[in-house]
Amino acid sequence: MMTKFQPQNARELALVALEGVVEKGAYSNLQVDQLLKKYPLADKDRRLATNIIYGVLQHKLTLEYWLQSFVKGKRLDPWVKTLLLSAIYQFHYLERVPDWAVTDESIKIAKRRGNPGIRKFVTGVLHAVLREGLPDLGKINNPNLRLSLQSSVPQWLVAELVTEYGQEKTEKVLQSINEPAHQVVRVNTAKTDMETIKEALDKMGVEYHESQVAQDALVITKGEVITSSLFESGKITIQDESAMLAVESMHINPNDKVLDACAAPGGKTVQIAEKLIGGHVDALDIHQHKVRLIEKNAQRLGVGDRVTANALDARKVNELFADESFDKILVDAPCSGMGLLRRKPEIRYTKTLDDSKKLHQIQLSILDAVAAKVKKGGIITYSTCTILQQENDQTVQAFLTKHPEFELVKTTTARKIKDNRHSLTLTILPSDFNSDGFFISSLKKGI
Repeated sequence: MMTKFQPQNARELALVALEGVVEKGAYSNLQVDQLLKKYPLADKDRRLATNIIYGVLQHKLTLEYWLQSFVKGKRLDPWVKTLLLSAIYQFHYLERVPDWAVTDESIKIAKRRGNPGIRKFVTGVLHAVLREGLPDLGKINNPNLRLSLQSSVPQWLVAELVTEYGQEKTEKVLQSINEPAHQVVRVNTAKTDMETIKEALDKMGVEYHESQVAQDALVITKGEVITSSLFESGKITIQDESAMLAVESMHINPNDKVLDACAAPGGKTVQIAEKLIGGHVDALDIHQHKVRLIEKNAQRLGVGDRVTANALDARKVNELFADESFDKILVDAPCSGMGLLRRKPEIRYTKTLDDSKKLHQIQLSILDAVAAKVKKGGIITYSTCTILQQENDQTVQAFLTKHPEFELVKTTTARKIKDNRHSLTLTILPSDFNSDGFFISSLKKGI
């Protein structure tokens, strides 16, 4: 039980957040947001706490491997293990933070939270790490195990990526997922335009550059925008560059009737709605509280009158819609999320290859259900935020085998991303543009 918790201490707050994610299964981004709202820190401390939280989660397998040789199989209380992992992370990865400061703070936390024996143990381990140095990962002979520990990714995922993409691409992907995620905003063209937003950001002292990936996107390099009036008034919204491409590739016409079959929290729904004048988008999600999120998002961005959100499993679309009701359908399907490892590092430790196989079946059942709802000549855009091919190209091919009335057409985007590729589908690897990994395909129904 924690005593004398000091929430103004960045390292202690990071420890509490890590406990929530590692022990209780909380999502890292939600856990960080909730704690920093409850216990606001100065900018410098907030950056340190956030860095420690995401850093420990990103490098967890690496840190655990290093820690093993110093604790020699000793059973540790979970919080003690997490404290030691966070200290080793800071020793190795945070060059500007002095080792003495990490050691001193970690020992103080151990003293506040534990008994004298725990404080003494933590002190001994940390001094041993600094004295002896960390084991050399390069000396591990098994190449997949070495790559797994160097990138802190489970061996099954390393093996799967090597099989699908080859050794060289896999190494680039695994290196990129442990780099910091960009903050990206999309300009809401229903309310404003790119030049107006640029001028406003300039006045705020926010530094940015135009995205090379998505048309209406700006990559923020310095400054805070989520608390700004631009965000609150719905003139901008937060969305990754790769995620914007799914709607971009739909080439929405102003009068289109569109179905967003797996919509929450509504980022792509509102992106569709922004393009509509006279058209309408129906958005579905299985959970009522997420439907409210979609509606809230649409209201903030000023497109609420163009959106109808319903709590419905996409596999039950017959309950609401007649056949051939839509010009275009987006199926941004439930997936393993293996393209999001930079933003949600913890999911790499909880997902399995079997999970991916089960998701393939769910994805296929959603596509089967919505197939009849698109008009002849219309397109179903199938997308995921994973880079595992059994959830991507294999799902598409399985659908086409069952539905010969559809054909695969080339996915194209405003900035002609990877237009010289051989495949008709579009796969964005995390290493391609330092954005999220994403997959998009375009399935056209015959006339």
